[in-house]
Amino acid sequence: MSVHARDWEAFVTPSDDGKVHMDLAVEGITCAACMGEIERGLARVPGIVKARVNLTSQRLAVDWDQQTTDADKIVAELTRLGYTAHPFDPASQKDRQDRTGKTLLRAMAVAGFAGMNIMLLSISVWSGNATDITPETRDFFHWLSALIALPTVAYAGRPFFASAFRALQAGRLNMDVPIVIGVTLAVALSLVQTIQHHHHAYFESAVMLLFFLLVGRYLDHNMRGRTRSFAENIAALKAEVAARINDDGSVREVPLSKIQPGDKVLVMSGDRVPVDGVVEEGKSEIDQSLVTGETVLHPVCAGTRVYAGTLNGEGTLTVRVTVASGATLLDEVNRLLEAASQAKSLYVRIADRAAQLYAPLVHGAAALTFFAWLLLGLEWQPALVIAISVLIITCPCALGLAVPAVQVVASGQLFRSGILLNSGDAIERLSDVDTIVFDKTGTLTTAEPMLVDQAGVAADLLALAGRLALSSRHPLSMALVKASGAIVPFEEVRETPGAGVETIHEGQRLQLGSPAFCGVPENDVEALLRWYPGSSIMAVRYGSNKAALLPLRQTLRSDAAKVIETLKARGFQLEILSGDREGAVRNVAEELAITHWKAGMRPADKIAHLEALTADGRKVLMVGDGLNDAPALARAHVSLSPVTAVHLSQAASDAVFLGDKLAPVADSLAIAGRARRAIEQNLWISALYNVIAVPVAVAGFVTPLMAAVAMSASSIAVTANALRLRVGDATALKQEG
Repeated sequence: MSVHARDWEAFVTPSDDGKVHMDLAVEGITCAACMGEIERGLARVPGIVKARVNLTSQRLAVDWDQQTTDADKIVAELTRLGYTAHPFDPASQKDRQDRTGKTLLRAMAVAGFAGMNIMLLSISVWSGNATDITPETRDFFHWLSALIALPTVAYAGRPFFASAFRALQAGRLNMDVPIVIGVTLAVALSLVQTIQHHHHAYFESAVMLLFFLLVGRYLDHNMRGRTRSFAENIAALKAEVAARINDDGSVREVPLSKIQPGDKVLVMSGDRVPVDGVVEEGKSEIDQSLVTGETVLHPVCAGTRVYAGTLNGEGTLTVRVTVASGATLLDEVNRLLEAASQAKSLYVRIADRAAQLYAPLVHGAAALTFFAWLLLGLEWQPALVIAISVLIITCPCALGLAVPAVQVVASGQLFRSGILLNSGDAIERLSDVDTIVFDKTGTLTTAEPMLVDQAGVAADLLALAGRLALSSRHPLSMALVKASGAIVPFEEVRETPGAGVETIHEGQRLQLGSPAFCGVPENDVEALLRWYPGSSIMAVRYGSNKAALLPLRQTLRSDAAKVIETLKARGFQLEILSGDREGAVRNVAEELAITHWKAGMRPADKIAHLEALTADGRKVLMVGDGLNDAPALARAHVSLSPVTAVHLSQAASDAVFLGDKLAPVADSLAIAGRARRAIEQNLWISALYNVIAVPVAVAGFVTPLMAAVAMSASSIAVTANALRLRVGDATALKQEG
């Protein structure tokens, strides 16, 4: 479809802050300089609030004030800059990227085959120049090389020529402009030298230059494809349709956009759950690895919450929708991943700035080199060859890849460890941390209470208590349901507000509620609390038997002790700041051997304590989940929240971790440290490459062919160093775990 025929306003969606948003797939983005050019160009359009380009997916996310500008003006500005825009659709974008990959591969194959043949002819000329080749034979070989080189350059150079032409047409420069100038000058100079019967021509340099550039670009394309596939795998978890159960009981398959909160959907065996909701009917097992990070199947029944993207097992479920499409946990995961890949850290901004300065510097350096050699008495033709080499060797492809490559790989590693970044510079700040402050409730402990003494009550009585709990509105009742595995409630239940519930089972009264409701003496309750301090006590009584006490409380996360021990071994200072009562906080601190802790902390108290730590020069990681933690999360140097946190806490934190374990906290710090080292290594590789290569090229010791090899090698080096994180992280995490 033609761009001019599209109704771009149809692709605009409203944002939460009153602005509007649009995602576009942009063709022609090849480097960090392209990203900067688009973002700066759109920033000049009145009303634009934010424009962020994802180099990996070539996705442009734009937010703007609809009263000031419109979607057509944004697309028109992209066209003026020399880029083609399409509505962002992952499937269509993947097809375009696949076509680009095939084009690069064909061009690389043609350039490689032609380059080898021209090289054979050139070797004959070089050896002949040292022996007895006749001028006629040399000219014949040169013209034969030209016959191969000219169509090869025209075909294999299309990706570079098209990009450079669009840039020049838009009145700007990009990294492909000097490449095109270098190749064109090399071919033109070779033709002139062939016509003038010179001993040397540079057709092989022009073709092999294209070959090595195409190798580097194809490897870059593949690296982006590997990182894109990670996001595509997440997107593939999202269903496009859902089986809605209508009021008359009929089941109809409808687009996910038509599903609303309150609807009922049918999830068949082997299907992915299409929405977030609560199971109303049915029993099955769900693969919730997206949410919990564990591949163990979790049993689900009536009352169990399920999430979009999770995989249903053998049973059939009826699910009541709680969250519509676009706001599910899976959508939030995608949003966080996209935000992390689009956001810019300090290192990215430095690299972008350097790439922005590249075009004037490289053209200036090449021109100065040419005129300097002329002033030194060199002929214009060899001086031009040296200038071409400088033009090629100074291309900052390695600098453009240095940071994004590491950022994308590190984001993937973090997700595999159950961590979603919410801030572009979170990796940077996580690597600075020397002090970790934990909230207690829902962070060190589980978010929901659990039955802590299941062995203290008979199995059949616990099962009856669980069935009765299904009819209770008490906040602790679901913990009892989970502990008992009950799925069938009693038909006739009477509830006494503030006391408990009861029913008649097999002719005897069954009661569940407060100890007083079940006739338990106060002394028995106090004795149990001495064993399980900080617990909430429920009781169950059947017939004339003695009531059984059920202590419920939030327990430590299963790996909390191990993670705390690991963090201590790494040298972090650990503290607990909690709004809970002193006894409960002390018990947790003693169990985890954390010496610095404070209880009864209000939000203002937590902020004051963090400010005091900051004043002492500490770099604090705050880990919390409650509404009262949101100000402290925002105030800390960097922050983490569990996925169970309230929305405000997640919004205030720099990253969110999935699952019921605390291990992601330790993993995030380990991965961030290695990612920062990899970024610094890549920047050093890029800097050292230019420090060494440019003077050598200016001195005339590098041919255009050697320059192409060196430039491609630097790009491959930083990409390989980034991909090394995948192996290094797995090994290091095993050693540190």
